Amino acid sequence: MTALPAATALPLDLPGGPGVAQDLVGPVHRPVRTLLRDPLAASGLAIVVILGLAAVFAPLLAPHDPTVVDATGRLAGSSRDHPLGTDELGRDVLSRLLFGARWSLGIACLATAVVTVVGIAVGLLAGFYGGLVDSILMRIVDVLLAFPPLLLYLAVVGTLGPGIRNVFLALIAISWAQYARVVRGLVVSARRRDYVTAAVALGASGRRLMLRHILPNVVSPVVVLASLQVGGMILALAALGFFGLGAQPPTPEWGTMINQSRLFLQSEPTLMAYPGLAISLAVLGFNLLGDGLRDALDPRSRKAR
Repeated sequence: MTALPAATALPLDLPGGPGVAQDLVGPVHRPVRTLLRDPLAASGLAIVVILGLAAVFAPLLAPHDPTVVDATGRLAGSSRDHPLGTDELGRDVLSRLLFGARWSLGIACLATAVVTVVGIAVGLLAGFYGGLVDSILMRIVDVLLAFPPLLLYLAVVGTLGPGIRNVFLALIAISWAQYARVVRGLVVSARRRDYVTAAVALGASGRRLMLRHILPNVVSPVVVLASLQVGGMILALAALGFFGLGAQPPTPEWGTMINQSRLFLQSEPTLMAYPGLAISLAVLGFNLLGDGLRDALDPRSRKAR
């Protein structure tokens, strides 16, 4: 049996690159490398990861139950048993901060994910179909964007009643408008591109055009927007908790902790400083991460820098 000539073997290395597989993986690795090489973005990623791990493993890291009241140990200073001291009811501050990360970060990230999906869906429909659908959806968006978000949050939660579930619903009901506006503009721009025209000429259906050709090209800007908006969600959740409309005692949530410690601002300022520092650190981390994602996913922004 005659052996195949060596020339028939597929080359592992192609001109212009080390191989087909690496060429396919390259577009995924390049943004990751760009993100990790940026010291500010890497710092933001590290902050987000550390806070996320602290929230996930709070039951293992917390030295005490965050809701147990100890009247004999109220307003105690830092010690080996209570590294950050205790609050006005004798509850361990460190334990409440760790469990508070579960509520603050968890609700903010979950609300951002839901809002992103809703905003993409609304913006995709408005930008693709246009006409009456676009007019109706964008007028709703205009109304929601005409008022300060915090004012609308207060109105919704004030109507539904205080509680973390109602705060979550308020965040979703108001915050999707900004995403819909951004996605709608991206979709309108994408509809004029040559690849969409070619897909229409080949007989692609409207659903296929939206999901296979247009949606992948609008996801990256929305991901950047979502990463930047998580910090806004954390601040909104903390603000509603400070006003007494968010998580209700004894639930440990950063905004609620600031609200409960405001009466001891002069005598025990650390009670308010610790949750305030946690909120600031979380917002800073997501903002730095969002800026890094923008630079990594947008070549024009990367070149400008």
